[in-house]
Amino acid sequence: MISSKNMKTIISCAITGAIHTPSLSPYLPITPNEIAIQSINATKAGASIIHLHARQPNDGKPTNDPEIFRQFLSQIHKNTDAILNISTGVALGMTLDERLSAVKEFQPELCSLNMGSINFNVARAAKADIVWKYNWEKQFLQMSEDVVFRNTFKDIEYIINTVTEYGTKFEYECYDIGHLYNLAHFAERELIKPPFFIQFIFGVMGGIGADEQAFNIMKQTADKLFGDNYVFSVLGAGRYQFPIAELSLKIGGNVRVGLEDNLYIDKNILAKSNAEQVEKVKQIAINLGQKIASPNEAREILGLKGKENTKIT
Repeated sequence: MISSKNMKTIISCAITGAIHTPSLSPYLPITPNEIAIQSINATKAGASIIHLHARQPNDGKPTNDPEIFRQFLSQIHKNTDAILNISTGVALGMTLDERLSAVKEFQPELCSLNMGSINFNVARAAKADIVWKYNWEKQFLQMSEDVVFRNTFKDIEYIINTVTEYGTKFEYECYDIGHLYNLAHFAERELIKPPFFIQFIFGVMGGIGADEQAFNIMKQTADKLFGDNYVFSVLGAGRYQFPIAELSLKIGGNVRVGLEDNLYIDKNILAKSNAEQVEKVKQIAINLGQKIASPNEAREILGLKGKENTKIT
């Protein structure tokens, strides 16, 4: 059984993602070296989990090419004790096998698993009054208005069956109440076993909103479905990042920050690095009386297999 009492705070940092495009911030890491450096610095700042996507180094377009992953995974693995969490969401429009290719190759300690389909609309970002560096960016953002991020029950079961044999555990990404019930469905079938590491995601257009009421509903629903057999973290998209983080920290929960989720450090001020966001949320946690988990402490809390048991070298 898991209790949040006296448990240290796990900070996850999502370094680059697959939604924000290079023209939206000059600080968004694109190349493998940039992703590695920002990951290492985020770990030094206090993050114990590094959530990772890859991008084409020439134009920043999302990719799941294992050879590009290899270039930054190796650097992070050699220079930190961080838990490396590879995304299986990857990017809108990719096939399921494309989304799983890096996890199959590297068999990390942790990977994300989206617990349901969702309308994932970030088209508003295409209205930014900026000069676009690359011709794919604006169209990529606009198309999200008419694309469903597909995660059917069959898709989810395929990912579970494929990844579980590696000893890799999941960060269950839940964008709405129904996703928690989907997670409970797979738990009842015993395809997945506790402890469950659940990421509550707030403020994405197409998912649940980002306010205290929404937070309480997600937490109460998870408590009802999973009792003490789960650890939760929160992710607030955009301007909701730090307010949602504070709600979680007040009750002993965990948090995720990073340029994947929010490009800013304060109103109208771009974050200059992922580490800057980690430092800010760490200080909020400390001010609320929380202690920050090291990577090895986070491994113990989540029951992970250890970095030496991955295929990252």
